[in-house]
Amino acid sequence: MYRKSQPAVLLLLLIVIAFTNVTAQQKSIAQKVDSVLKLMTLEEKIGQMNQYNDDHTATGPVTLDNKKQEQIKNGQVGSLLNTVGTERTRSWQQIAMQSRLKIPLLFGQDVIHGYKTTFPIPLAEACSWDLNAIQQTARVAATEASASGIHWTFAPMVDIARDPRWGRVMEGAGEDTYLGSKIAYARVKGFQGNKLGDINAVMACVKHFAAYGAAIGGRDYNSVDMSDRMLWETYLPPFKSALDAGTATFMNSFNDLNGVPATGNKYLQRDILKGKWGFKGFVVSDWGSVGEMINHGNVKNEYEAALSAVTAGSDMDMESRCYKNSLAQLVKDKKIPVALIDDAVKRILQKKFEMGLFDDPYKFCNAAREQAALNDPEHVKVAKEAAAKSIVLLKNQNNLLPLSKNTKTIAFIGPLVKAVKQNKGFWDVEVPGVDSNFIVSQWEGLQNKVGSNTSLLYAKGCDIEGNNKNGFAEAVEVAKQADVVILSIGERRDMSGEAKSRSNITIPGVQEELLKELLATGKPVVVLINAGRPLVFNYTADNAPAILYTWWLGSEAGNAIADVLFGDYNPSAKLAMTFPRSVGQIPIYYNHFNTGRPATNDANRNYNSSYNDESIFPKYEFGYGLSYTSFQYSNLQMSKKKLKANEQIEVAVTITNTGKYDGEEIVQLYLRDKVGSIVRPMKELKDFQKINLKAGEARTIKFIINKEKLSFFNQQLQWVAEPGDFELMVGASSKDIRLKDNFELIK
Repeated sequence: MYRKSQPAVLLLLLIVIAFTNVTAQQKSIAQKVDSVLKLMTLEEKIGQMNQYNDDHTATGPVTLDNKKQEQIKNGQVGSLLNTVGTERTRSWQQIAMQSRLKIPLLFGQDVIHGYKTTFPIPLAEACSWDLNAIQQTARVAATEASASGIHWTFAPMVDIARDPRWGRVMEGAGEDTYLGSKIAYARVKGFQGNKLGDINAVMACVKHFAAYGAAIGGRDYNSVDMSDRMLWETYLPPFKSALDAGTATFMNSFNDLNGVPATGNKYLQRDILKGKWGFKGFVVSDWGSVGEMINHGNVKNEYEAALSAVTAGSDMDMESRCYKNSLAQLVKDKKIPVALIDDAVKRILQKKFEMGLFDDPYKFCNAAREQAALNDPEHVKVAKEAAAKSIVLLKNQNNLLPLSKNTKTIAFIGPLVKAVKQNKGFWDVEVPGVDSNFIVSQWEGLQNKVGSNTSLLYAKGCDIEGNNKNGFAEAVEVAKQADVVILSIGERRDMSGEAKSRSNITIPGVQEELLKELLATGKPVVVLINAGRPLVFNYTADNAPAILYTWWLGSEAGNAIADVLFGDYNPSAKLAMTFPRSVGQIPIYYNHFNTGRPATNDANRNYNSSYNDESIFPKYEFGYGLSYTSFQYSNLQMSKKKLKANEQIEVAVTITNTGKYDGEEIVQLYLRDKVGSIVRPMKELKDFQKINLKAGEARTIKFIINKEKLSFFNQQLQWVAEPGDFELMVGASSKDIRLKDNFELIK
C-alpha cells in the first residue's frame, strides 16, 4: 500500500516545493519593491509614472523637450517609447544608470503585427481563426523586439469593432466577442511567452480600456455611449480574457464612456480592473490622453487632469506631462495621498523587477542576439504561413482558381502589383539599419512561383487615387495578350489605421473602372483587394469572376498570395467582420437583436425593420469564406435535449471534404436563446474548430455546451443562464447554417 502511494506523495511534494518557490520569489520581489520605494523621493516616484517619447519616430503629437537627458539623470522619467535597437536603448539606459537610485527605464514600442518580420495586420490574422498561428506570430514578434532592446509592446488591441469607417479596425480581431476573446488570450500568451523576464519575452499591453471600438460614427477619438449591460457583455470580455492570460499592463482609451473620459474613469480602472478583476499590473494612458481630458471638458486644467487620472487608476502618463507638472503639488495640497502615488509606483517597479532589469539593465541590449533574431529564416516561414492563412476567398466563379502552373501568359495589372512597403500595412516598425529588401512584393512572389514556360506581363493601369485613366489603354493591351489577368487593387496602407477614419470606404480612384475595362476584353480576371478594413466594392463583387481579399499581409505577402493563386495553399480564412453593401448599412453585424417587426427577406421590406432602398443582408457576412474544395455537414447528434445547470451537452457533427483538394474548414457553432428576460441576439458564436481534411476524408468533431455558454448579463448585471429553449446552429458562416437542432435548459 505504501509503495503504491509513494509516486503520489512525491508528486505532491514537488508541487508544494514549486509553489513555495514561486511564492518566495514573488515575496522577494515585493520586498525589493518596498525597499526601493523607501529610498525614493516624491519627485523620483512621480518620475516612474512619467513616460516620454524618444527624439525620433512619434506616434502622436510630440512635446518638444531638450532637457530629456537631464530629467532621466534626475530620475524624473520611468519609461521611453519609440526607442528601438540595442544601440539606442543601451545609450538611454546608460543615462538612467547615472541617476541617484539607478532605476532602469522601460522601453515601449507599438509592435502591433511584427517587428522586422511583418505579419498580416491583426484583422487579417483574425480571419485565419487559427489561435496557434496567431500566438506564434506574436511569439516571433516578441523574440525580435526583445532582442532589439524593447521590453514592452502596446498590443494587443482587443476592442470589439462593428463600424468599418473606424480606421483602427485593422488593429483588432473584428466584431465578435467570443472570437475576439480567444484571440486576445492567444496574443498575450505569444508576446509574454513562458514568463516575464525571459530573454525573448515582452510585456503585453492590452488596449484600449474600454469600449473604444464603439466610437460614435466610427470617428477616431470620439465619444461612446452605451448601457452597462452592453459594456459587460460585448466589450469587456476580451479584456478579461487578456487579463486571464496574464497580461502585464493595460492602456486606457481616448474616448469618453457615457460622459466620463476613459483616462479619468474610476469605474473602469479602479472598480472593474483593479477591484473586481484584481489586476496587479499597471495602467498606462494613451498618448497625451491625460491632458486631453481638458478638451473633453471634464477637467479645467493640467492640475485637475492629473488629479482625475491618478485617482481613477492611471499609473503612467504617456507624453502629456500632467503628472510631471502637477502630482507633487497635488500631494502638497493634500488633494491626493502619497499612498496613491506609492501604489502606482509599486506596480511599475514590480514589472521592472519581473523583467530582470534591476539585475541587468542591459539584458535586452545584446547586439549579436539582435542580429541573429532579425535574420532568423524560421521567422520568414512563419510570416508566409500566417499570410496565406489570412487570405479570404470571396468568389470563385466556375472554379477559375487555383490557376494552372501551365498557364502560358499572365497579365499582372494594377497600382499595387510592384508596391513593396505597402504590403506591410499600417503600424509597421521602422527598424534601424534595415531597408525594404526583405519585403516580397506581389510581382516578386509571382515571379518566384511560375516556371520559365510562363510569361509574366505587367501594366500599372492607374494610381490608387485620382481620376487619371491614361494607363488604361496599355493595361487593356497587356490583358489581351494574356490567358488570365490578375488585377491588384485597393487602398494605400496608411488609409486604415489610427486617425484614418473615413466616411467613404469604397475602393478609391478609378480602380474599379479599370476592372470594367479589363473585363470587357473577355479575359478571365482574378481580383486581389488590398486593404486594412472591410471596403465597399459592389461592382467588383458582382462582376469579377474571382476575388481574393488579401488585406495587408506583411513581409511575405507576395509569396503567400502566389501560393494561394496557384493552389499550393488552399484558402481557409473566414471573415472576422461583416462587409457592408454601402456605408448606409453601417453599423451592420451578425449578432444583432430581433425587432418587433423583423425583416426576413428583401421581397417584403414594408413596415418592418429595414431600409427601403437597400438589402437587409450584408455583402459578405461574418464567418464567410470559400475554399477550393467543398465540405458537407451531416449527422448532427446531441447527447441530450434537456440540460440542467450542472450538466453539459456533447454535440457531434460529421464534416466531409467532398471536393478534389485537401483543405481546412472552420466549423462554427452558434446558439440562440429564444426567450430571455432581456432580448437576446439572433445568434451568437459560442465555439469553433478549424480542421484539416484530405479530399474525400470525413471526420466527426465534438463541441461542448454548458451553462457558461448559455449565460448572459441580465438587467442587474448578474451573469445568469435562464431556463428555457435554445436553438443550436452549426455552419460554415453566420448565414450559411448547415445543421440545426433545439434543446432546453431546465431548473
